[in-house]
Amino acid sequence: MAKRAIFEDVTTAARPATTGGVIDAGRRGSRLAVRAWLAVLLALVVLIIPVGGMTRLTDSGLSITEWNLVTGTVPPLSAEAWEVELEKYRAIPEYQLQNRGMSMAEFKFIYWWEWGHRQLGRIIGLVWGLGFLWLLATKRIPPGWTPRLVGVGAAIGVQGAIGWWMVSSGLTGTMLDVASYRLATHLGGAFAILAFISWCLLSLSRPEAELLQARRLSEPRLMTAGNWLIGLTFVQILWGALVAGIDAGRNYIDWPLMAGGLTPPGMWELEPIWRNLFENDGTVQFFHRLSGYILFAVIVGVWWVARRSANRKTKVAFSGVMHMAILQMILGIVTVMNSSPWYLAILHQFGAVILIILTVRARHRATYPLKQSVRT
Repeated sequence: MAKRAIFEDVTTAARPATTGGVIDAGRRGSRLAVRAWLAVLLALVVLIIPVGGMTRLTDSGLSITEWNLVTGTVPPLSAEAWEVELEKYRAIPEYQLQNRGMSMAEFKFIYWWEWGHRQLGRIIGLVWGLGFLWLLATKRIPPGWTPRLVGVGAAIGVQGAIGWWMVSSGLTGTMLDVASYRLATHLGGAFAILAFISWCLLSLSRPEAELLQARRLSEPRLMTAGNWLIGLTFVQILWGALVAGIDAGRNYIDWPLMAGGLTPPGMWELEPIWRNLFENDGTVQFFHRLSGYILFAVIVGVWWVARRSANRKTKVAFSGVMHMAILQMILGIVTVMNSSPWYLAILHQFGAVILIILTVRARHRATYPLKQSVRT
């Protein structure tokens, strides 16, 4: 065997190429592709929430009395077709008991809101379906992510079914609107999808190996606190949906009292007593206020605990939640004291969207602290 010279140049010797671990296997840029797709879905979900809110505030949700997944994409294109749709609407209680004599122009106004809301839902489903199939066909889905992405699609499908279940509640009997508890279920589903996509986007923004390393620096107390914040925020959102469902925000416009008292009059007057939690406007608004106070107090407490975190960006994340909560509470008070005009109600609803996204981000930061922001 030939001896090697002491000063032999070894810089040109071939070196084995470095390869990523199994956890980061997959095509180059696959995480970026999935993130871009989920970002589009997130934007669409953010958009459909206030569109749904406007559909409710304009009493448009019952204007289309059928659910046709394919043929329903085409609106009426002739005077005769419009007359057919109006005739269907005339058969339901909302028209007979509340909107009798509605003109074609008035009907078209509410029809377009509901049609637009449904179309946006179809677009969300289409974006998920086409995007998922493309990612699957091009093998761009990172290892372990297929079940989560399928879960997003399944949730979107269930949400569509819940939407029709909600609408169907107002088509018979003496209902003038959809059932408030079904409305709350539908809105809660939208926020659940929003929160889950937000979490996925945050996770995909960093390599899997980095997340595993960051997990070792997680803060269990703040993780638990984050769970409470997300849960209580959802409860508050559901109470808000019940308020919207029975127009409870347009009564009891004084604050901090309600009709001059700590509790509204006739708070438990409906029988059986549980009906008050869904149908009594004073009771529903009272619990929406109470839930808001509790949520705000917990947010302040969690923010105080988060101030001791060694991770600067984690502290900033929880601080962002608190600042948004302050703004949201002020907005809620202003909304109710002005008898909930549509523009304030929608702004308040959009505030809830921002709050849940910030809360999810704070919870993610507590679980996977950013390495560069840890004090050494």
